[in-house]
Amino acid sequence: MNNSFTYKKKVRASTENLFRIRAFVSEHAEKHGFNPHQIADIRLAVDEACTNIIKHAYKNDTNKEISIEIEVNDQRLKITIVDMGESFDVKSYHKPNLKKQIQEKKRGGLGVHLMLNLMDDVTYQVKNKMNVLSMCKNRN
Repeated sequence: MNNSFTYKKKVRASTENLFRIRAFVSEHAEKHGFNPHQIADIRLAVDEACTNIIKHAYKNDTNKEISIEIEVNDQRLKITIVDMGESFDVKSYHKPNLKKQIQEKKRGGLGVHLMLNLMDDVTYQVKNKMNVLSMCKNRN
């Protein structure tokens, strides 16, 4: 038996709306039986993704929108985040030197690293001028 559910939300691209996004993903992950540790991972990964969109893709332009879609089935929860901002150059990503960042007390720059480590599958594509980030969390 494979039950599938889809939930959608659009929010203005503002850091003030990050709590709404976190609440949206937490609510649906919890409703579908994900454990508190998994929910914390999902929430942090989505928060990092949306923060990057707001700051880098949209350059803090609060007139822009972020679309979030959650698909849940018996195996996993998939979150797809879509924006129309500046695209991320995947080739420019380098795994951060965590020890160096801590020593230098650098803030930021860990969003992609966190997403890749907290989620089971992460894909990023540019389609028709839309940035499409998909992140999956498996049940087991």
